[in-house]
Amino acid sequence: MTAVLDTCSTTFVAPLAAVAGTDAPLSNGTTCRYANFDYAASAPVLAQVGAKVQELIPTYASVHRGAGHASQVSTDAYEQSRIAVAKFLGARTGDGPDSDVVVFTRNTTDSLNLLAHCVPGDVVVLDIEHHANLLPWKNARVVLASDTIEKTIESLVGELCSKPAALLAITGASNVTGEIVPIERLTEIAHRCGARILVDAAQLAPHRAIDLAATGIDYVAFSGHKLYAPFGSGVLAGRRDWLDAADPYLAGGGAVRNVSLECVDWAPAPARHEAGSPNLFGAAGIAAACEALTAIGFDEIGRHEEVLTSALVEGLCAIDGVKLLRFWNDIDDTVGIVTFTVEGFAPVEVASYLSTEHGIGVRDGRFCAHPIIDRLGLPGGAVRASLGLGTSSDDVQRVIDAVAQLVASKG
Repeated sequence: MTAVLDTCSTTFVAPLAAVAGTDAPLSNGTTCRYANFDYAASAPVLAQVGAKVQELIPTYASVHRGAGHASQVSTDAYEQSRIAVAKFLGARTGDGPDSDVVVFTRNTTDSLNLLAHCVPGDVVVLDIEHHANLLPWKNARVVLASDTIEKTIESLVGELCSKPAALLAITGASNVTGEIVPIERLTEIAHRCGARILVDAAQLAPHRAIDLAATGIDYVAFSGHKLYAPFGSGVLAGRRDWLDAADPYLAGGGAVRNVSLECVDWAPAPARHEAGSPNLFGAAGIAAACEALTAIGFDEIGRHEEVLTSALVEGLCAIDGVKLLRFWNDIDDTVGIVTFTVEGFAPVEVASYLSTEHGIGVRDGRFCAHPIIDRLGLPGGAVRASLGLGTSSDDVQRVIDAVAQLVASKG
């Protein structure tokens, strides 16, 4: 459970869960416990996820392709993982065209490329998006974000109403700033304008509950490696009809019902888009992470992150020359991402200093979101500190103290 911490970080906040960790070498030849503030890039393995993968190793065998005991165990584990992910996402059940399908992919980028292969029309996106939600769309109409979410939504409505669009593709939580957009409101707007909505939940799924049936979201994509399950799998989940109507994403075994030299009878989704031997460990890892996050509870996860993020923001803002990066001035809800610049230091200098002198891992650069970072006038990018289940208040204080020491070193 999370201890209560005021914004001055006077009370210890423990990690919410056990995650894999290591020690880091320092420039003086010693080592220290690695403080991971790069969760938004790839989160560490949850203990439950590692245990699940280890459990499956002795019986690993072909999935959907064998009558032997090991193959049957592996096939069942794979399909039970699909059921667990569907439950985690509040997927719409049934066999109709509006029911939801869970397709296992390699990652969010793969999921979005798969959906781009299926979309029957134009796609409206914002310029704040990760490249994975900008580059795949064949008929993209890009809307420039404004300095408020209200004005940004007005621009989205204008674009959606200007001519027909099949899909609004939008991030659930920005990988640059952590800001959470009003998904239910945008879903209603998209539907009112005759479009469906895709939520890039790579940064949202580890931090907030997602319910496709309750919210009306049509499609959602996320990665295992952001969800404490970095074993090479991702998820695309959503309405069946587009997925069944499109040609297979990959052609090969497992995606067919029958093949002759004259024609191919392709299977419906999800098998239609999962040709080849599937990644059992990746799928099972994601399912184990989904179950672990559900057991902890997203209310608890939200409280933990809010306290630690608030402390990090307050501590960094008290340091001369530190400037936080935000897109909108009318959004308060964020996941555990704090992005900043330090006057007089290039982002890569800050990140290198934190690593070599303090054993702290952060991300620097343009975060695979070059258009918006360049529009904000940050050609060198910024520094991103992102936290998660394994973060404590001591870790947060280490970052604050380290940045303060860096600034003080300049005199």
